[in-house]
Amino acid sequence: MVQYNFKKITVVPNGKDFIDIILSRTQRQTPTVVHKGYSISRLRQFYMRKVKYTQQNFYDKLSTIVDEFPRLDGIHPFYGDLLHVLYNKDHYKLALGQINTARNLISKIAKDYVKLLKYGDSLYRCKSLKVAALGRMCTVMKRITPSLAYLEQIRQHMARLPSIDPNTRTILICGYPNVGKSSFMNKITRADVDVQPYAFTTKSLFVGHTDYKYLRYQVIDTPGILDRPFEDRNIIEMCSITALAHLRAAVLFFLDISGSCGYTIAQQAALFHSIKSLFMNKPLVIVCNKTDLQPLDGIPEADMKLVMEMKAEALKTVMGQGGEAANDEGVLLTMSTLNEEGVSAVKNAACERLLDQRVELKMKSKKINDCLNRFHVAIPKPRDQKERPPCIPQAVLEAKAKEAAEKEKRKTEKDLENENGGAGVYSASLKKHYLLASDEWKEDIMPEILDGHNVFDFVDPDILLRLEELEREEGIREAEEEDEDFEMDGQELTPEEREALAEIRKKKSLLIQQHRIKKSTAESRPTVPRKFDKDKKFTTERMGRQLSTLGLDPSMAINRARSKSRGRKRERSVDKVDRDNGDAMDVDMDQPNKKMRLRSRSAPRSRSTSRPPSELVPGEGFKDSAQKVKAHKLAKKSVKKRNKDARRGEADRVIPTLKPKHLFSGKRSIGKTDRR
Repeated sequence: MVQYNFKKITVVPNGKDFIDIILSRTQRQTPTVVHKGYSISRLRQFYMRKVKYTQQNFYDKLSTIVDEFPRLDGIHPFYGDLLHVLYNKDHYKLALGQINTARNLISKIAKDYVKLLKYGDSLYRCKSLKVAALGRMCTVMKRITPSLAYLEQIRQHMARLPSIDPNTRTILICGYPNVGKSSFMNKITRADVDVQPYAFTTKSLFVGHTDYKYLRYQVIDTPGILDRPFEDRNIIEMCSITALAHLRAAVLFFLDISGSCGYTIAQQAALFHSIKSLFMNKPLVIVCNKTDLQPLDGIPEADMKLVMEMKAEALKTVMGQGGEAANDEGVLLTMSTLNEEGVSAVKNAACERLLDQRVELKMKSKKINDCLNRFHVAIPKPRDQKERPPCIPQAVLEAKAKEAAEKEKRKTEKDLENENGGAGVYSASLKKHYLLASDEWKEDIMPEILDGHNVFDFVDPDILLRLEELEREEGIREAEEEDEDFEMDGQELTPEEREALAEIRKKKSLLIQQHRIKKSTAESRPTVPRKFDKDKKFTTERMGRQLSTLGLDPSMAINRARSKSRGRKRERSVDKVDRDNGDAMDVDMDQPNKKMRLRSRSAPRSRSTSRPPSELVPGEGFKDSAQKVKAHKLAKKSVKKRNKDARRGEADRVIPTLKPKHLFSGKRSIGKTDRR
C-alpha cells in the first residue's frame, strides 16, 4: 500500500491570485451596506468583521499549504533524501518558513487593527483603518510571491513523481547507462519505459509491478550511474544512489558483457566496487546481459576474472546476511532481453532471494514468538505399518491432460495477431462468433444500401422457394409458347399476314431503339416544341403513309387520333352554364364554334387525384402499405400529446427570451465599476 500520495496537494496560487481570491470572498461573504447614520458601535462592528474575516481566510489558506506539503523530517528517509536531491532541502524549508511567517504576520496585523477599530470615532476613521489593515495584509502576501511560485513548481513536479512504497517487496535495477535495464523492466512488468540506443534515456525513477508466487512485487528502474566521485554526480545519478541507499530491496546489478553500451567490463566492475557499500544487507544478483551478442564463455580471461571477483563480493554480502553457500547458483546469471532468454530466470531468482531474506528477518524478530503461540500443527499418528501415499484419481488426471491438450490446440487472439503481422496490422474479425447456418457465410459482404434502397427492407427468408416457383412458372410458359403457332383473335394467320406482323414487330423494335437512344442523350439535347418541328415526324399523314406501306387501312387510326382530346381547357362561360343548367343543347346555341360544342358534348373526364397515404412509392424504405400506414400512425401518436398541450416543438422558430435580464436590469450607479 502506498503511504505517500503527493498528487493530493492543493494548488498553490500566485500572490496576485491569492489576494484576489481572499478579497473577493470577503466582499461576498460579509455585509456591504453601511450608512453614517448608524451608531458608532455598529460601524465599528461592521469594519472589525471585515478585518477578522479577511485574516481568517488568509490564515486558513496558508495553513493548508504548510500542512499539506510533507515535512522532510517526518517522512521516510528515502523520500526525504529524494526531495533534497531534486529541490534542495534548504530552499524548500525556507519557502515553507516564509509562508508560516506571513501567516503569523497577518494574524498580528489583524489583531492590532481590531484593537484600533475599537476606538474609532467616525465612519471615515473606521473605514480608513479597515483599508490600512487589508492593505498591509496584501503587502505581506506580495512579498512572499516568489515563495508561492517556487512551492507551486515543486507541487507540480512532486505530482509527477512515481508512487513508491518504501516498505513493500521491491526489486531495484541499477548499473551503467544503456546496459538493458529499461528493456528488462518492460519485459517483466506492464510499465512502458522509453528504450533508446543511447545513454541516459531514463532520467528519473520508473515503477512497475510484477507477480511471483501470488505476491505482488514492486520493480524500480533507476537511471544509469557513472563511476566518478560522489560530489561530481548529477541529479539523475543521485536519484539512483538515493534509492540504493534507503530502499530495502533485492538489487539487480546489470553488466553488459558485449561492450555495446560504450563502457568496458573493467569500468563496470569499478563502478560495482565503488558502490558495493550500498548493497550491504540486500539480496544481490549480478546479471550479465546481451548474451545474444557475446556469450559469457567467450569473453577474455581478464574480463572473466573481473566478473568472478564481482561474484565473490556478492557472495560476501550473502554470507553477511546469514546465507549459505548453496546460494552460489543465484548470484551470477546470464540473460538476453532481445530473445528473452533467461529473463524469467532472473526475475524468479531475485524474487526468491528477496522473499527468503524477508522471511528470515521476520523469524529473527520478537514478534515471531507471539505468532508461534497461535499455531498448532496436527500430525496424525500411524495406525499400522502400511504406507498411504497421496492418490489422484485417474479420471482427474485424464481430465487435466485433456484440458491441457485443448489449451495447447486452441489459438488465442494474441497468437493470431502474431501470425498475421502483429499489432497495428492485424485486425480481429468480429464475425467469427456469428450464429449462421453455415460457417462459410460469416465472411460474406452484405451491402446495406444498394441502388438507393435499404437492402434489409427486401430481405425475404423464403426467397429461394419463391425463386423456384417463378422458374417453374416461366418454364411452363415457354413450353406453351413453343407449342402454339402464330394466332390472333383465335384465327390462324395467312402467310401474307405473318409477313406483315413480322414487319410491324421489326418496325416496333427500331422505334424502341430510337427512343432509348434519344432518352440516353436527352440531357444534352435541346427540346424542340412540336409546332416548330421541321421534320414533321409526329403527324397523322406520316402514320397513314407508314401503315399504307404495310398494307393496312390507316383510316380508323387517323380518325381515333383526331378525335382524341388534347386538354381540358374550357371557357368560364361554359363552366358556369354547366353548373347552372344541365341542358347541353342550350350551350350549343351559344358556343362560338363547332370545336367548343364538340368538347362540351364529350363526356366529362376524371380529374387527376392525389396519391392516397397508404400507396407505396419505391424508395421510401417501407416493406409494404401496411408498414407505411403503421409508421404514419406512430408519427401522429408521438406528437399528439405535445400538440394537445400546445407546447412548442424543436421545429418552431422562437426567440426564447425577448428581454434578457442582464441587458435590461437598469443602469449602473455612479462610481467605480470594480466589484470591491
